[in-house]
Amino acid sequence: MGTLIDAGLRHDWRLADIAEIYTAPLVELIFQAQLVHREHHRATEVQGCMLLSIKTGGCPEDCGYCPQSAHYDTGVAREELLGVETALTAARNARDQGATRFCMGAAWRNVPKGEPFERVLQMVRGVRELGLEACCTLGMLTLEQAEALADAGLTAYNHNLDTSPGFYGEIIHTRTYQERLDTIDRVRRAGITVCCGGIIGMGEDREARYGLLQQLASLDPHPESVPVNMLVRVKGTPLADQPATDPLELVRTIATARILMPLARVRLSAGRLSLSEEAQALCFLAGANSVFLGDKLLTTPNPGQNADARLFERLGLRLTEES
Repeated sequence: MGTLIDAGLRHDWRLADIAEIYTAPLVELIFQAQLVHREHHRATEVQGCMLLSIKTGGCPEDCGYCPQSAHYDTGVAREELLGVETALTAARNARDQGATRFCMGAAWRNVPKGEPFERVLQMVRGVRELGLEACCTLGMLTLEQAEALADAGLTAYNHNLDTSPGFYGEIIHTRTYQERLDTIDRVRRAGITVCCGGIIGMGEDREARYGLLQQLASLDPHPESVPVNMLVRVKGTPLADQPATDPLELVRTIATARILMPLARVRLSAGRLSLSEEAQALCFLAGANSVFLGDKLLTTPNPGQNADARLFERLGLRLTEES
C-alpha cells in the first residue's frame, strides 16, 4: 500500500489500486490517510459550511434517494425560490455560527433563465460581501450561466456524481452520468472550483464505491471539495428500506478519498445524525476536514450547533476561521 500512496498527485488510479487501499487493514488505512492529511492540511482544523435550500421540492428528477423529487410522496412541500434578503439573513446566521462557506441548493433539473437566475446571482454577490465563500448546487447549467456565476463571485459549484457509472442507472433515470460530467466541465471552464462527491449506502457494493472514487480522482484537477454522504433513508423514496450501512465503510471511503485526492477538503456530509461521536471521530481521523453545520441539510436532519460544539471540544478540533 505504501508504494501506491507515495506516487504523488495522480489522476490514473486503477480500480485494483483503489481496492487495495480501501480494503487494507483499517488501522493501516487510517494511518496512511492521516499521513497524507497532515502533509497537506492542518490536522485539527475543520471547515464549517452551512447549506440552505433556496428552492425546495418539486424536482423533475427521479433520484431514488431524494425527498425533493416530484416522483415521490415524501411530505416535502414545494416552495418557491426564496427572496434575496431571506437567504442573506441565513448567511449572516451561518457566519455567526462559525461557517466560512455558505451553500445554496435549489431543486431544479436545469438552472432557469431570467429573474430566478438573476436572483441567485444577487444572493451570491451578497454572500461574498459578507466575507463568506459562496457555493451553489442548482442542477445542470450552461457555460454562459457558469460564467455569470463566476462573475458574481461564486467560489464553488456542487454537482455530485453520486455513485459509479455502473451503478448509476439503478438510482437515477432522468439524467445521464455524462450530463453530470459535462456540467462539472462547464464549471471548471468558467473558473469556479468544483465540489463533487457521492453517496454510500444506496445498495451498492464495494466495487461501485471503488468506481465512484476512481471517477472523482480521474478529474483533472481533482475536486477542491469532496462531500462523502451516507444515505439518509426517507419514507416515500425508493431507497427508504435500504439496510443501514456499516459506519466503518464510511470511514474507509473517506480515508481512501483522502489518499487519492490529497489536496481536497473531504466533507463528512449527510448521514452524520446516524453516526455515534466515536464514528465521527474516526471519520476525522481518516481525513475528513469539512462538515455541514446547522440542524438541517436541505430537507434532512443534521446535528445542531450544540452537538457539534460539544463534539469538537471533546476531539480538540476547531473550525477554520478563514475562508
